[in-house]
Parts: sequence; structure tokens; C-alpha cells
Amino acid sequence: MPLPLSRTGRPSRSGRPSRPRRRLTAGVGRRRASPRPPGRPLVAGGLTAAVLAAAFVAQTAGALLPHVPLLLAATAVSLAAEGVLARWQPGVLAMLAKSHADLTVRHVLRDLLLVVGLLRLGEHDREPQFAWPVAGLLVFYALHCAVQAVSVLVRRTRTLPVLTRNIDASALRLSPAPAALLRRPGRRLLLLGLPTTAGLAAAAATREALPAAAGTAVSVVLAAAGLGVLLVRLLPSRRPAGEQEVLDWFDRWLADYRPTVGLYFSGGASSAYQANMWLETMSRIDGRPVVILRERFMVARIAATDLPVVCLPKVSTLMRLEHSTLRVLIHPSNSGKTSQVLRIPTIKHAFVNHGESDKLSSCNPYAKAYDEVWVAGPEARERYARAGVGVEDKDVVEIGRPQLDAVRPRSGPPAVGARTTVLYAPTWEGWDGNPGNTSVVAAGENLVRALLADPGVRLLYKPHPLTGSVEPAAGAADRRIRELIRAANRERSAAPPESAAERDRLAAELDRLTTELDRLTAAGVREGADQAERMLVQSAPPPGRAEAVARATAAWEEAYWACLPQDEHRVVTGVRPALYSCFNAADLLISDVSSVISDFLAGGKPYAVVNTGGTAEDAFRAAFPTVAAATVLTPDASGVPALLEAVRHPEKDGLADARAELRLRLLGPDEPTSLERCNAALRALSAAAPDHGERGDRAGARHPRSRRLAEDLLPPPRRASGTGAGADAGRADSVTPPSRPGPPV
Repeated sequence: MPLPLSRTGRPSRSGRPSRPRRRLTAGVGRRRASPRPPGRPLVAGGLTAAVLAAAFVAQTAGALLPHVPLLLAATAVSLAAEGVLARWQPGVLAMLAKSHADLTVRHVLRDLLLVVGLLRLGEHDREPQFAWPVAGLLVFYALHCAVQAVSVLVRRTRTLPVLTRNIDASALRLSPAPAALLRRPGRRLLLLGLPTTAGLAAAAATREALPAAAGTAVSVVLAAAGLGVLLVRLLPSRRPAGEQEVLDWFDRWLADYRPTVGLYFSGGASSAYQANMWLETMSRIDGRPVVILRERFMVARIAATDLPVVCLPKVSTLMRLEHSTLRVLIHPSNSGKTSQVLRIPTIKHAFVNHGESDKLSSCNPYAKAYDEVWVAGPEARERYARAGVGVEDKDVVEIGRPQLDAVRPRSGPPAVGARTTVLYAPTWEGWDGNPGNTSVVAAGENLVRALLADPGVRLLYKPHPLTGSVEPAAGAADRRIRELIRAANRERSAAPPESAAERDRLAAELDRLTTELDRLTAAGVREGADQAERMLVQSAPPPGRAEAVARATAAWEEAYWACLPQDEHRVVTGVRPALYSCFNAADLLISDVSSVISDFLAGGKPYAVVNTGGTAEDAFRAAFPTVAAATVLTPDASGVPALLEAVRHPEKDGLADARAELRLRLLGPDEPTSLERCNAALRALSAAAPDHGERGDRAGARHPRSRRLAEDLLPPPRRASGTGAGADAGRADSVTPPSRPGPPV
């Protein structure tokens, strides 16, 4: 009986949550900047906040004494600290705002202290001269409050009940967003109030009221101009369409496009990869696909695609899908909002997951809420049977993994004299604190040292983005591993001089391709655009954009690996290169128990799994079927030399047949292809959905247009007979459009 190992809490590694993208080059002598330890930003932010507080104290002293040099110096330091916080320390700004010391309070205090200093410096008979600057200061702050109120109204008019991409939204009277300065109160006050602050400081230095009056006048004029710009946005002719108008437009689009299959996704900011990995498959399946999201921020996080993307934040808007032609929704993840769409009885639901592994999350009890569970191969079917979570075997459908078409099969061992590329891709520590979740803490440094000690190895280290998010020891181990890799790169001999020019040429080409790929994937959206502007700019993809992105991505990956010297190790983070690209570059994978193993097996290459749970090897293999064809490594990394020897000499690889057998169990057969099996499953489930006649009869009284749409889609014999779903079995072509339309415009 296998030991009860904990296998919970480790998210899939088949696609990674993305970090902010960084430009990557590979020129001679250029290295990736090492990440800052987590404590450094906190310390820097604390020091900046302390400087700001000290500046206010000094400014107060300078105003009360009065002491002009101290007052002016403290004001300048205070403004500089504000700029540093606004540019590099947003977390400190948030903390100050929670303490009711937000920028408005600080700015008012700064100007008030300057006014106090002026009054203390001025003679009593000249104090009336400063009445006008003080009055102008009050007017400026009144305008600031008015601008903020109007900006909120403008934002509400631009918050639409439906957000889209790749759908013509010209009928909604969308327009570019107002300037970001007018939408951000803190930055607006800091910049527009700068003339007032500078004028007051100049008045303190000269003891004349004119500079203060001029400064406040400039700030008042700028604030009034901003208010006017925003007020124009509230005119009926300048506002976007209202809520009901948008909903009517969305209903018309559903009627015109007639979607048949959708990818439904809801999740947090770091989970977009779970939907992105299915976009390419959705673009190739039969029918008219649509991507349905629930969170507004997710619209911008979905990768470049020509598929129509729809975001329906409210449940009431989501329920309008009941009157559409949608027959099947595909779910790559579970979320709290999944239960809302499952209430629609006219749509069948299939759970496809975003990766399969031996952890319990790959056979979650929630899966029984779906009509069917689509899995890769027989092993996943047996996993559900063993788990006993209520998913019946008849509801499990094997479709393979269509995404793995990007993984190239093994072409053979490394060439003689070439480096052996090893991909070390550990998972993160999980939520339960089990030391067997990740190998980073107990074995990571030993593994990396053993790999770096072999002069014939080129190491690719791709840690999970969540490493260190729960257990600080994992983050510390990750940083030490990165330092080991940097030290190894420093010790290796530099490239020969004759190759420097070629490497510079390759680096320049990589930079060019990075710029091109960024341009294609950004789709012309400017920085500072709001959601309505994004909807306008991304209303229709340029013809052939998807193919152009695919070509640019392939060219970028080829240039990336060409730029990477054979003797240089690399820490791979960020969106590019993708995990599957690392698979293709690697000769060997070392990982933990996670879905990355199943995906790597598509290439047929050797792999190893690290056993850090203190379990006997036989029990470890029995507990985790995906380890059956792996070399099991212990935390001391003593098996690394023999593992590398087996990779370089296939005759010493005794697990090749086991990998082929396990690949068949995990991913299913090669024929029919995974895409063909996916389409077959889609047709079968679509045929089981309630036909349009039933939908029209049930919803006609409430939604007459839906009845007419159902009658238009239904073939005449079916409409006359009025039979249900049972008679429709095997006739998916009666409800699936015979051909895909072109990209929606």
C-alpha cells in the first residue's frame, strides 16, 4: 500500500503564471540583472518614507522659526521624496493612504506650511498682499475636488456592462480615454499643484506676494482646463452607449455570429495562463468559438488571439447566453464563478483542466458538476476511478493534449562534443508545507552543483513563479541557486574574439524580433488606455494577425536559442521563452511531481523526478504513476552523473520503452490526433445539448428574438417533428455550422 503522501496545493506547471515581461538580450558581456532580494524594496521604501517625514518636520520648523533656507530646502526634499515614492514605491504610498496620510493631505500640509512661513516672515502691514495667493490656493483645491468628482462620473460612463476583443464595437460610440493625468488624483495634484508650491516657495525667498499669486494662477488655470476637458466627456454626444444599448448590441452580435462553443474562464491575475494554453486549440476546433471571461482585468491578460473575446462581469448579463446558440462551454479551471454559468440548462459543460498530474487537484470532486470531464489519456481516467470523487466513468472522455503539438519529438542524443542541455524546472512549495512538494529547498542546490560540475552540461533553470510565496526558505534557496548559476557563468571562459561580432549580430536580431513581437501582441494599445479604449482599439484584428504572431514567436525563440552560447547557463523566467520551447531545447528534464512531467513526455526524452519526501523509491513510484518511467533522484543528487551518462549514450538508457508506454497511458494514442479526438468529443457533447426547438419553446415567451433565431437555425424536419435531444444523437452537423467563418470584424 503506497504511503499517504500529500499531493495537494501544487498548481499546474504546464503553463506558467506570467511575470512582468523583461527585455532579454544575449550580447557579449551582457547578463540578466539579478532580482532584488524581497527585503530591499521594503527597506528602500521605509527610508524614503522616513526622509519624507523628516522633511515635513524640518519644513514645520522652518515655517515657525521662521528660517527661509530651512523652509525651502525641506520643501524641495519633500517634493523629491514624493517623486521617488510615486515612481518606485507604490506600496509605501498605499500604506500612507491607509494611514489617512494620502497625497492630498500631504500636499495641503506642504502648502499650508509655506503659507505659515510667509505670514511669519511678512510684516503686519503687508499681510493683506498675501490674501490673493491664499484665495487662489483655496480655489485650486476646490477645482481639484471638482475634477476628481467629474473624473469619477466619466469613469462610470465608460464602464460598460460587456467588454470585448476582436468584435466590431463601433456602434457603441467608444472614444480614447481621457489623459491619465486627469484620472489619477494623486499624480494630478502633485503636478498641477507644483506651480503653486513653487510660487509660494519663491515668495518666501523674496518676501513678495507676486510669485505666489502667479504660481496659484497657473495652477488654477490648469485645473480649470482639466475640468473643462472632463465636462465635455459628459455631453450626450461624447458619452459611450448606455447599459441597455450595450446589452442590445451584445444580443445582436450573438444573433449574428451564432457561437457554438465557448472557452469559459474566471480566475485571478496570475492564472491567465490556464486559459491562454487553450487559445490555439480553440482556434482550430470545429464550430464558431468564443472566449467568455468574468473579470474585467482578464481581458488584457488573454494572449494575442483572433478569437472573439467577451467579458460578462455580472450574472444577469451572463444569463443572456441562455438565449444564444452556444451548445458547449469548455472549462480549463474551477472557480467560484463557475457555478453561475453551470445554471444555464441549454449549454453542456466540459472540464478540460489546465494540466494533469498525480496530485489530487487533478481529480477534484468539483469535476462531477460538469456534464463531461475531458482528459488526456487512460491514466487520468483511472485516476478519477481511484479517487472516488463521484465522477462516473461514462462521463470521462479521452481527448489527448492538443497543446502538445508544439513539443517536438526527440531526434536523438546530444551530438558528440555538444553540450547536454538540462532543464531543471521544479514546482513551488504549495500550501500545505509538505517538504516533498518542491525539490528547491532540500535538493535544489545539490542538483545544481552536480550539474554545474559537469563541463559538458548547459543548465536551464526555470523555477515556478510562485517559488518562495509561501515558504521563505524556498525563496532563499531559489536565490542561492541563481547565484550558483551566475558564478558558474563567470568562471567559464569567455567566447573567442572571432565570435563576438556574430553574437552581437544575433543579439541585435533578437532585439528587433522582441520589438516586433511586442508590437504585434500589444495590438496598438497605448499605455494608460482604459478598458473602453482597449475595446475600441482591439475591435477587429488585422487580417492574418494570428499567423503573424505565430511566425514572430517562432522566429524569436529561434533567435533566443541561437543567441545563447553553448557554454552559458541560463535562468529562464518571464513569458518568453515558453515552457514548451524550453522542452524543445532540452535533452533532459529534472522536475518534481507536477503536470510538467506529462507534457514533457510528449517529446519522448529522458526525465528525472526528485524524491524529497523521505519515501522509499518503490513507494514513491507506486504513489505517483507519472514517475514510472523516470529516474528517481535523491536530495544528495548522487544519481546525476549516471543520469547524464544515460542521456548521452542511449544504449545505457533502460527507461526508453517505459517512457513510450507511459506516454501512451498519459497522453493517449497518436492516431487519431488529439485535435481530431477533441473535435469528436465536441460534436458528441453538442449533439447531447437541448436542441434549438426546445430552447425556443422554453424561452420564446420571454425572449421572442431567441425563438426566431432558434427557428432559423433548426432544419425543417427537426422543427416539424419537435423531437428532443435523444433523436439528435449522431447529428452534430445539424447544429454545428458547416464551416468556420473568417476572423470576426
